Amino acid sequence: MKIEREIIKTFKQWKDSPDRKPILLKGARQIGKTWAMETFGHECFDYCVKFDFGRQPELKSLFQTTKSPERLVKELTLYCEYPIVAGKTLMIFDEIQECEEALNSLKYFCEDAPQYHVIATGSLLGVAVKMRRMTVPVGKVQVMKMFPVTFKEFLHASDPKTYEYIESLDKIHHLPEIIQNKLRTEYRRYQVSGGMPEPIVALLDGRGVGEVETILQDILDLDEMDFAKYVEPREVARIHAIWHSLPAQLSKENRKFIYRVIRSGARSKDYEDALMWLEDAGMIYRVHNISNPGMPLSAYQESDAFKVYACDCGLLRRLAHLPASVVTDPIANYTEFKGAMAENAVLQSLMPLMTSQVPYYWTSDGKAEVEFVIQWGAQIIPIEVKAADNISGTSLSVYFKKYQPQYRIRFSMLNLQFNGGLLSSPSPLAGWFDKLFGMLPKATG
Repeated sequence: MKIEREIIKTFKQWKDSPDRKPILLKGARQIGKTWAMETFGHECFDYCVKFDFGRQPELKSLFQTTKSPERLVKELTLYCEYPIVAGKTLMIFDEIQECEEALNSLKYFCEDAPQYHVIATGSLLGVAVKMRRMTVPVGKVQVMKMFPVTFKEFLHASDPKTYEYIESLDKIHHLPEIIQNKLRTEYRRYQVSGGMPEPIVALLDGRGVGEVETILQDILDLDEMDFAKYVEPREVARIHAIWHSLPAQLSKENRKFIYRVIRSGARSKDYEDALMWLEDAGMIYRVHNISNPGMPLSAYQESDAFKVYACDCGLLRRLAHLPASVVTDPIANYTEFKGAMAENAVLQSLMPLMTSQVPYYWTSDGKAEVEFVIQWGAQIIPIEVKAADNISGTSLSVYFKKYQPQYRIRFSMLNLQFNGGLLSSPSPLAGWFDKLFGMLPKATG
């Protein structure tokens, strides 16, 4: 089963750009970064060569002895079976965090040899750069963020006809019942596997939920082994404690991150570095509170009030030991955590559309809360998330009465419609938010 990753379209645009810089690709481990780079290389170039600084430590000496891209290319040719030809060969620098000189060489490829196509990535790249105080050639690389497989990409593989129907939408209208039912079914399956390619392929190949669970647990175990990388030993336990507190943090009616949930007496100053480690590793998203949705939203961020979500709903489900059978049962009631799963999945769909921003959330005197608030162009848009068909609650109405936004969004399992400035959308369509928003009527006058 092949999963088509949308980032490859971005790579293709980069390939033909006259102002192209080397790419520095960031993202959580096990999301398919190397696969995407190699697939792009094989599809769009005559040759694709990969240099892995983790498996080939002898490569480091090349970059330690010269900064000349032309000399590097000549010597790198000795380590690969294909020629390195400008415009015809994609060069992949994998595990680049293992060689700071290779990271710095991207500057010289940008300045002195832009004719070569270079993409660099690595495991825990964000963590390694920060913890080792490595120098990134700012302005000389295009930093690109890759995310886990989205539901949009999942649906393309699991049910191409339904995917094509959604892609063909050109106006907001009720979806046929058969489309609604298929979206619900596939969305539940996606929440079981999550966005890591290996468990998705296992699920779609029909290898059974047992194997999906095994793969997810293996990923969690490997992630925990990574906790010890690039940090002092005392921080490992703190990173572990935060990560394992996520299900409890999100099971609360008020999902604000509370340090005492980690352990009694825990203080923010003791856990800030551990939180930043998980953020830099791409394993969590920290969604900050705003009390006033002004422009720009970043100016109204409350640094000490935030919620923490997992980068992937499948990993979160497995971390919480929530059985797959509960998620796939349309009438299962797992109370607060069902809402948390719904929010995490919607956030996971929105993140690739957010151009490196993370949404915020809004509260008012502890009486009303809107799950996400985003800045979309010149618009500030509140987004409410409901786990199923029940859309009771007044928070979005409170927000509307107070700020009168032109548009507001509600994701639930109800059908698609637009009425009075409210876009009501099935949660599975969160990944098409940009498309849906473009269909909304524009303000007049």
